[in-house]
Amino acid sequence: MPPQLLPASAAAFAPRASSVNVVLGSKVEPWLTQTLKRINRVKRPLNSIPQHQRCLTETLSSPNAIWTLTSLMLSKAPESELRQDPNPLIEAIFNYQLIHVEAYIVHVDMVLRNEVAYKLTPDSIEALIEYHRDIYCVNAKADTYDWPEKEQHAKKLHEDFIQAINKFVYRTHVSALEGLEEEGMGELLCGKSEEVKNNIMGLMNKPLLPPPPKIVDVVRQPPLLPSSPVGPNIWSQSTPSPALPAPVEPWRVLPSSPSVTSTSVDSNTPIWANMALHEIHVPSPPMQYSQPYSTAGMFYSSPMVTSPIPALPLPSMLASQCGVGVGYGGFGWDRYQEYATTI
Repeated sequence: MPPQLLPASAAAFAPRASSVNVVLGSKVEPWLTQTLKRINRVKRPLNSIPQHQRCLTETLSSPNAIWTLTSLMLSKAPESELRQDPNPLIEAIFNYQLIHVEAYIVHVDMVLRNEVAYKLTPDSIEALIEYHRDIYCVNAKADTYDWPEKEQHAKKLHEDFIQAINKFVYRTHVSALEGLEEEGMGELLCGKSEEVKNNIMGLMNKPLLPPPPKIVDVVRQPPLLPSSPVGPNIWSQSTPSPALPAPVEPWRVLPSSPSVTSTSVDSNTPIWANMALHEIHVPSPPMQYSQPYSTAGMFYSSPMVTSPIPALPLPSMLASQCGVGVGYGGFGWDRYQEYATTI
């Protein structure tokens, strides 16, 4: 993209130069030749490129070479002071004014960009600044709520407009020079004035915005887990659950019959072999079994393991095995002589 080169006179707050910077190409367009012949009262020779450049430069550098870019219909007073009238024509006459935005040419480039650059006149700039200060800013402040820095924001809004309107340079195609008139005056053709109007109103109609609300950081405590080291006292206040019963070892489980006192005897050894006759007694009828109340059933636990009860031989089964050597030392047959004497 070719660089956008502008003279120093196009800068903000720069005065108008005594001569306009005009750059022509190696070939002059026929429409430019016809335009220069039409606006010059005194016939001047236009047979070469330097002659075209000299004629165009002198014409655009004239103090009267002022162009009308557009016209703006603006109010004369703030909305609160406007006159109300049933006749719209009278209301428009008393409440609105027409401001003609004028400019002068600062640069003509027919080599790189084929453009012409316009800069607003000091009178137009002053009229727009006055309207923005006395009417637009007043309406903007009336349409927004009050906050502590409202006046400072309105002042800053107006200062930004002053900078923007002084920097404003309108660029368009060099064909705009077809609207050139005598003494270098002219106006934009082909709807270009509407484009200028939109650009200027875009600079002027900046909203007066209040400051954004301050974001308050809400500190939220992260969710605590029982394993979290933060806040250990929180979990200490929880209600303790009832203790579960300790698991019972299989060898400690008592059988349902109250007459059997231990299950640790070897199941292969008959229990009658280690008992004498006087030690044998008939077991009492078992008491009705009732399971004690326990809260262990309310919780899940592995099933209790019980050892099988050994099969006890009955005395009638031992009668067929009685003999001299059976139960010696255990059943009392070694004392048979004492029994014979007694008989």
